[in-house]
Amino acid sequence: MSTAKEAIEVEVPLHTAYNQWTQFEEFPQFMEGVEEVVQLDDRHNHWTTKIGGVRREFDTEIVDQLPDERITWRTVGGDTRQKGTVSFHRVDDTHTRVELVMDVEASGVAEKAASLTGTIDRRVKGDMRRFKEYIENRGAASGSWRGRIKPGD
Repeated sequence: MSTAKEAIEVEVPLHTAYNQWTQFEEFPQFMEGVEEVVQLDDRHNHWTTKIGGVRREFDTEIVDQLPDERITWRTVGGDTRQKGTVSFHRVDDTHTRVELVMDVEASGVAEKAASLTGTIDRRVKGDMRRFKEYIENRGAASGSWRGRIKPGD
């Protein structure tokens, strides 16, 4: 399993950064290789990705979500295995630190090569930089979901 970690500081208030991150269907706007995310319900999303010429579809489940603090997810079913947490930390009234930790299990030849060459880590760093640009250019979140999902619910 490969672990990617990245933290960035965005120039928006905490609730703005968090609210935008809950807009999963907009992830293709700033995540490289993500073609589509369809939110199925409050806990589940269906992803379509194309990385290194390999197209994958998989579902994720949110297992812990606490507004303005964190969102934790894992894949369910399929041959794609990943889990992660994105957390939000107030720096001051207009700045937020966003930290992402993601574990990815390489399942195919392309994924194993990407893991060995550091491609996954570079992609996560790029996605976080693009999120920073995306939210700072918008200045406001495009929507929000402020519900609470507790582990074991």
